[in-house]
Amino acid sequence: MEKNTNKTEQSRPPIVVILGHVDHGKTSILDFIRKSKVAEKESGGITQHIGAYQVEQQGKMITFIDTPGHEAFSAMRSRGAKVADIAILVVAAEEGVKPQTKEAIEVILRQKLPLIVAINKMDKPNALPDKVKKELANNNVLVESMGGEVPSIFTSTKSGIGIDELLEMILLIAEMDNFQGDKNAPASGVIIESRMDQQRGVTATLLVKDGTLTNKDIVAAESTYGQIKTMENFLGKPVQEAGPSTPVLISGFGEVPPVGETWQAMSSIDKARAKVAVKGPQEKQKREPAEILNIKDGQRIFNFIIKADVFGSLEAIREVIKNVPQEEVLLRVIKVEVGDILENDLKLAESAKARIYGFRVKCPTGIQELADRRGVKVGISPIIYELIQTIRHDASRLLSPEVVRQKLGQLKILEVFKVDGQKQIIGGKVLSGKIERNALVDILRNKEFIGTGRIAQLQQNKKEAAEVGKDRECGIMLESKDMADKGDILDVYKEEKKKREL
Repeated sequence: MEKNTNKTEQSRPPIVVILGHVDHGKTSILDFIRKSKVAEKESGGITQHIGAYQVEQQGKMITFIDTPGHEAFSAMRSRGAKVADIAILVVAAEEGVKPQTKEAIEVILRQKLPLIVAINKMDKPNALPDKVKKELANNNVLVESMGGEVPSIFTSTKSGIGIDELLEMILLIAEMDNFQGDKNAPASGVIIESRMDQQRGVTATLLVKDGTLTNKDIVAAESTYGQIKTMENFLGKPVQEAGPSTPVLISGFGEVPPVGETWQAMSSIDKARAKVAVKGPQEKQKREPAEILNIKDGQRIFNFIIKADVFGSLEAIREVIKNVPQEEVLLRVIKVEVGDILENDLKLAESAKARIYGFRVKCPTGIQELADRRGVKVGISPIIYELIQTIRHDASRLLSPEVVRQKLGQLKILEVFKVDGQKQIIGGKVLSGKIERNALVDILRNKEFIGTGRIAQLQQNKKEAAEVGKDRECGIMLESKDMADKGDILDVYKEEKKKREL
């Protein structure tokens, strides 16, 4: 894009992610906020999941990343980037801190995100909020009522208790931190969702982090690019532009971009094509094995999807994958998600030429049959070590084999009988080892290398032979563009190709 000469930073809506243990009410809180804060006639327009939503509170907008613990949040965090401005940690009042609660706390503290604790399900008769606060304190989260700085709010999605207070706290933190965005900067942001739509082709949810995106822009992600064809807000309504912190659903990318990739608006298709990591959709690609999406700087790329039982498992798997050597084959995780393998996973795998690996999850019979019909490979394991070994083995298929040279013997040329183009009929004696039909040779003259060739035919006593041993004379047909001569030595060998493992 052209250089921005009119820098006008101003406050933008805060971007919020909701994290916590499974079934503690993360989705319920977001659903309640959506239903209560989006006008009835508009909320009915939300017909598809686009990964991010906006609500209005006290005349100000708030952007929520959906679903809680969304893979985009994890994907961007693994790149060292920051998707959310504020985190809400949801803890069920009757259950307290659980394993995924601890994992979420680690994520939030590591990312240094402003934090609000929502102690949820306060309508339950067995709610123990004080117990929850003590358990949080034991995990490095000290709420204000315990002498700390983290605000905590009692909530219930059944009665609506605390929801307005939660939203007001988000706005208060946003006002204090004054999250800024420059609407005149080149538009850029993050891929929140992506899929192949049967009617519209590739669709993707873009979260605008900076600048203003228009419905006529050319957009380049890390792996694909395209001219925007359609652009809608989270209600499915067409929009002409979107400023900082705004999510939009677009169509127009050439391929399905992995969730978590960054994107930016470009001034021309040529510049977009030059920026992406793979060839653009306008360029014809040579057919490669199904797992290869791209070859860049001599490095092949192995795309795959990971589905796991819990968020912590995903993190453990990704940490182990980082330690796998990737100089020749890049292991690219295009999607990580908690839950069983679904049809949407197959669609993404098919479009991205990827494999699917599951850890302690299920692949329903119908989904497996569909995967078989579409040629999508699915592997499931209950042990992380086994899963990683399977990934390494499958990715190793993209490695060039190791060529091992095995020396067979030497032959001295006694006579050259006939020359026909690049073929010579030669008589000789085996000085050491043995020689074999179809073996390769180095031609040596006075111990200097002259050229290479192949023993196309081999005879002993005028009969075809597979091999001839030491001190035996024989006749050979040598194929070589480098002419051998009487007295030359043929250094005979064969090559074996061995599979390599990452």
